[in-house]
Amino acid sequence: MPPKPADTPAFIRRQYEFAAHIRDPESHPRPTDVEDRRMAIYRELFFNNVEGFLSSSFPVLRSLLNDDHWTALARDFFAHHQCHTPLFLEIPREFLQYLEQERDARDEDPPFLHELAHYEWLELALAVAEDPEPEAGIDPDGNLLEGHPQLSALAWTFRYAYPVHRIGPEFQPDAPDPDGVFLLVYRDADDEVHFLELNPVSARLFALLRDEPALSGRAALEQIAAELGHARPELVLEGGLAILGQWRERGIVCGTTTLV
Repeated sequence: MPPKPADTPAFIRRQYEFAAHIRDPESHPRPTDVEDRRMAIYRELFFNNVEGFLSSSFPVLRSLLNDDHWTALARDFFAHHQCHTPLFLEIPREFLQYLEQERDARDEDPPFLHELAHYEWLELALAVAEDPEPEAGIDPDGNLLEGHPQLSALAWTFRYAYPVHRIGPEFQPDAPDPDGVFLLVYRDADDEVHFLELNPVSARLFALLRDEPALSGRAALEQIAAELGHARPELVLEGGLAILGQWRERGIVCGTTTLV
């Protein structure tokens, strides 16, 4: 926490001294007129609240680190990261920013630390994301090949270097996957969050439909067949149509829009 200018009112400087000690008692001494017994209550209360929320938000990561490692990680975040929101639901996002932008690599940290934290954060982020009003002109039963399959705004894809969806106490890779891992996370009509692993073809299909609203389902699949140099493009079309049908059943595809 940066020092306050000398002309800052005394009571404000006092508040910053108080807060600095709570956040990082090893680097900032407690105010001299407050006994340590009283300060200890604040130190424990504030840190335990933040640490508890991190533990519940990142349960897999927490399970992989021993108590000393986890506590040191949480304390470093608590002491040094400047949060920009008072909302508890935003603490996981702030923790991600700390991991990605501020924390230097440590020998004791697993190599997949950032990616696993991001994967775990996704579930909360999507669970609380606003569900926008459906766009006009979407036919929920429309032809998935002739129209443009409209993706749900609550369906997101990410590419990870590590298979983060399989990481746990029994599986902790020490090297990234050579091909990477594509994951789709979506929220269904019952507001349940789900994850799907995509192969390169289905990941490419999702990206084309997301980025090219003028493409029909057929055109997107024909483009993928051409990119693959597939000897039998009709098989790509058949397999792609099956994927689109599954996505519609899951709510990943809301329906279709008519192409002009």
